[in-house]
Amino acid sequence: MTLQLHINPDQYLFTGHGEGYVSINGKRYHQPLVVTAAEVRTDWTATDFASLDAAHFEYFLEFKPDVVLFGTGAKQQFARPELYRGLIEARIGIEFMDTPAACRTYNILVAEDRKVVAAVLL
Repeated sequence: MTLQLHINPDQYLFTGHGEGYVSINGKRYHQPLVVTAAEVRTDWTATDFASLDAAHFEYFLEFKPDVVLFGTGAKQQFARPELYRGLIEARIGIEFMDTPAACRTYNILVAEDRKVVAAVLL
């Protein structure tokens, strides 16, 4: 039996990552960004983990996801709950993980047709 991975060319998936970049569908990005199966957005104003505020988390509400995967860079960090209270109140899950783990987890959830947003800091 031959098994082949079916990749939908209309979906955005992480295809690589390294120091200072992530690749989505083969294109490298060198800035923080937000990814859904339908789009890649570079208009998110977050620059680094230390400067995050509630508005950076409220940005995700418009997507109405089931879960936000927050890639915090090379190491896992956790934001204060008051920063993402809006997500909690909207019953949207949020998971903080290092960026490589967020990329891998996002790809799995998209393949399962889950409504997921990945927010990536480099």
